[in-house]
Amino acid sequence: MANYLVLISVMAMACTQVMAFEPSPLQDFCVADTSSSITVNGHACLDSKKVEAKHFSFSGLHIAGDTSNPLGSAFTRVFVDVLPGLNTLGISVVRIDMEPWGLVAPHMHPRASEIVTVLEGNVFVGFVTSNPENRLITKTLKKGDVFAFPIGLVHFQQNVGNSNAVTLVFFSSQNPGIIAVPPSVFGSNPSIAVDILAKTFQVNKDVVNQIQDKF
Repeated sequence: MANYLVLISVMAMACTQVMAFEPSPLQDFCVADTSSSITVNGHACLDSKKVEAKHFSFSGLHIAGDTSNPLGSAFTRVFVDVLPGLNTLGISVVRIDMEPWGLVAPHMHPRASEIVTVLEGNVFVGFVTSNPENRLITKTLKKGDVFAFPIGLVHFQQNVGNSNAVTLVFFSSQNPGIIAVPPSVFGSNPSIAVDILAKTFQVNKDVVNQIQDKF
C-alpha cells in the first residue's frame, strides 16, 4: 500500500508539472489564424482546409542580424507570430548574432525553458538561481556546445571572442515571452516611482533618474 501511495504521488506531481506548461494538442495542428477577432490564450485555429505548407515554413535563419546597436547583438525570432504552424506545438527558435564582446543582456522568459547551441564563436553564458540562494552558474561555450536555461530564471549570453558569434536558441513554447531586466525596471510605462527604485537599489534618487533617462 505504501509503495502504491508513493506511485500515485509521483504521478500526480508529474501531471502537475505537465499542465504547468503549454497543453498537449488535441488535433494534428492548429495553425494560428492571426486575422481572427476571437480572444483566447494563444491563437484561434485557422480552418484546416486553408492550411498550406507556407504556414509551417520560415526562411531567414541563414541571414546575419544587424548588431549595430549599443549591446552589439541581434535577434531573428521564429515565434508563432511569424510561423503560424507553431501554434499549440510548444516550440520556437531564435538566431542570435553577437559582434565581438556583444551582449544579450540579463532577461528571463516567463513561459519557456531554453537551450542554446553555439554555431560560431566562444560564448559566455550564465543564469542566476532563485531566492534565497541567487547563485550564478556560468560556462564558456565553444562551437557545437549546448547549454540549458531553466524556465523563469534570469540569464544572459556574451560573445567573449574577437570574431562574430552565432547561437541558435530553442524554446519550449510557441511564445516564450521576454522580460528584459533593466528596461522592465527602469523603463516601464508609467515609470516606477523614483523613491521606490532608490530604496530598492539603495542608491541616490539622482542615480535612478539617470538610469531611467537611458530607457
